[in-house]
Amino acid sequence: MNVAELTAIDVHTHAEVSESGHTALPPELNEASAGYFNVQGARTPTVPELARYYRERNMAAVVFTVDAETATGHPPVPNEEVARACADNPDVLIPFAGIDPWKGKEAVRQVRRLADEHGIRGVKFHPSLQAFFPNDHAAYGLYEALQELGLVALFHTGQTGIGARVRGGGGIRLKYSNPMYVDDVAADFPELRIILAHPSFPWQDEALAVATHKPLVHIDLSGWSPKYFPPQLVRYANSLLKDKMLFGSDFPVLTPDRWLADFAALDIKPEVRPLILKDNAARLLGLT
Repeated sequence: MNVAELTAIDVHTHAEVSESGHTALPPELNEASAGYFNVQGARTPTVPELARYYRERNMAAVVFTVDAETATGHPPVPNEEVARACADNPDVLIPFAGIDPWKGKEAVRQVRRLADEHGIRGVKFHPSLQAFFPNDHAAYGLYEALQELGLVALFHTGQTGIGARVRGGGGIRLKYSNPMYVDDVAADFPELRIILAHPSFPWQDEALAVATHKPLVHIDLSGWSPKYFPPQLVRYANSLLKDKMLFGSDFPVLTPDRWLADFAALDIKPEVRPLILKDNAARLLGLT
């Protein structure tokens, strides 16, 4: 990967369909999420198609699936498939994995295997979808492995479009994704690099507090158009957290084209823009 030639690094994209056509979410949740985000056109590019999409834009992208099989009964897009597709497109794709924390020792074995054999750079967790509190000690063996391997832990925070508009939210509970639960993880694993994904509505101030207090906690700005960012998020991005904010789109539910167009109109200092769009992610992911 030639980082100097890239215009941006998108740290938050989803592998939502396997090459066999298996989707990452159960059909009811997939359809409701598409409606919630007003997704236009094809929602489910394969990972090779995602690579072509980002190559056309001269960007790199972190790619992952979400494994919430214990909570939903629905198996994920295989991590191995995602990692192989990233290995086939190393100029633009960076592999993360989706790991189900409820799988215990098997989850730990899985992350070690994926790191050793497939070179994953991090793991995505979705506490609301996976139905776990990030500070549940049942997940601590997994965090210990991530810290030891030098991998990034990326946690969904705040409200989720998954389950929105389904009766009862599809049984998905928002409480799990309060970023204050990740503060415990950052305190107990001080060498673990962490990303809090998304503007963390309704807990934006909590996310800013955690990222300000814990040196290795970062925030990705995915899932929302920048024109909807709360004022305090923009203020911190321009100042105290300018080295810890990361561009993320949440593609395919939000395109990088839409995100970047709205970001261009945001009141961000000229010297901060390249940090958010590329430089912070390149440093965090060890690309430079």
